[in-house]
Amino acid sequence: MIQTRIERYVWPAALAALAVACALVLRPFFSAILWAAILTFTTWPLYLRLRTRLGDRMTPAASLMTTAIVLALLVPIALATVGLAENAETLVQVVKGLLDRGLPGPPAWVASLPLVGGSLQERWAAIATESGSLAQAVQPFMGSTKTWLLAVAQALLEGMVTLLLSTFICFFLYRDGDAIASRSRRLVTRLAGASALRLVDVAEATIRGVVYGIIGTAFAQAVLQVIGLLIAGVPGALLLGGLTFFLSVVPFGPPLVWLGAAAWLWFEGSVGWAIFTLLWGALLVSTIDNVIKPYLISRGANLPFILVLLGVLGGVLAFGFIGVFIGPTLLAVAYRLVREWSAMQREGLEEEAAESGP
Repeated sequence: MIQTRIERYVWPAALAALAVACALVLRPFFSAILWAAILTFTTWPLYLRLRTRLGDRMTPAASLMTTAIVLALLVPIALATVGLAENAETLVQVVKGLLDRGLPGPPAWVASLPLVGGSLQERWAAIATESGSLAQAVQPFMGSTKTWLLAVAQALLEGMVTLLLSTFICFFLYRDGDAIASRSRRLVTRLAGASALRLVDVAEATIRGVVYGIIGTAFAQAVLQVIGLLIAGVPGALLLGGLTFFLSVVPFGPPLVWLGAAAWLWFEGSVGWAIFTLLWGALLVSTIDNVIKPYLISRGANLPFILVLLGVLGGVLAFGFIGVFIGPTLLAVAYRLVREWSAMQREGLEEEAAESGP
């Protein structure tokens, strides 16, 4: 009788306390562990092909995959962080110079625009005339802007440390992934039954689709952004490309970069290159989001825009800058699992109704 009570109450309580203690120990590394799991899971098919070519040797294959992740993710982020820290003063001086010179006067064709031409020309001219007072008003904020840019660089550096830890964890997840997956499936089956494996498959497809879509689109937009900025002669092209990589998660992110670059070229007198940057950004950088992302993300993994936005903002608050990718992925998995679970419940009710029917 006493043995039965111990098994019924004491052991579950001890296991729960042990789980809480382990969670507290791993809490500082939770974002790194979570991102490592997502990365490993997403690139697992590539790892399997590499392992097969290496004669099914797990350790060399895991080492090569970890090295590839470092080169693909850590190196660009490191370059962006260093560039932001080094160019913070330069960026502040560029903005200050633009404010001191003021906006150029409106071109002649503005007045010829139907309906709004006259009022737009007057407003533009007024802003250009008042630019000196605008510069005086903004001047006190120049120092805080530099501090903010350095704070962003520090956040990127902290995120890079998290990514470095994630890649270190990835090595062990690659090497021992088969055993981890087998034990996880047995645990899920024991806790929730065989039907839970269907939800696991849905989660697998969703994670791969969302991560492929987010990172694939971000990489493509960043590369195109860098190419266009280098052609137009915009300074800090690599830094702006790295910024595009992170902003590409939301639809209005990349236009902030190429619109700003076009405005800088316009104020510098390079009107032709400003128009080129606008066309390059609108026709290639932003349009590719509508081509690559639907191709990489299956239709079932598509998220409503509000969930993407909340995933980005909430992910950054919860996990730091790496949450830009973790947040939307978690919400996508939850969104798909709720939909799939609802469909399973509906199917079960329909089967019961069919069996109890006349």
